[in-house]
Amino acid sequence: MKPLTARLHGYLDYLTVLIFLAAPAVLGFGGLPAKVAWLLAGVHLAMTLVTKFPLGVFRRLAFALHGWVERIVGPALIAIAFLPDIFSVKPAFAFFAGMGLVIIAVGWLTDYAEAS
Repeated sequence: MKPLTARLHGYLDYLTVLIFLAAPAVLGFGGLPAKVAWLLAGVHLAMTLVTKFPLGVFRRLAFALHGWVERIVGPALIAIAFLPDIFSVKPAFAFFAGMGLVIIAVGWLTDYAEAS
């Protein structure tokens, strides 16, 4: 039994959007790392809005597929952290690697079959 419901996952998704938006200012990084963070905020918001779960707005994307996307995004964020323009900015490296680990953990803890 997985402890994160679809509703709780939705709240975490919207929180993730805010974290991606705020991270460059809060952690003090700009340039490419900031642009990537803002781009990911937009992509994450769009995916959350179109997911078929309690906090989705347009409800077109199956929650299970949302989960598969996150299974790719978590490791991809860790890989992104090692890009030279991000790796060289220690707060950006820590942010992207950390967010990748968080998204992986949330994926393991979420019941993606619940809202299907």
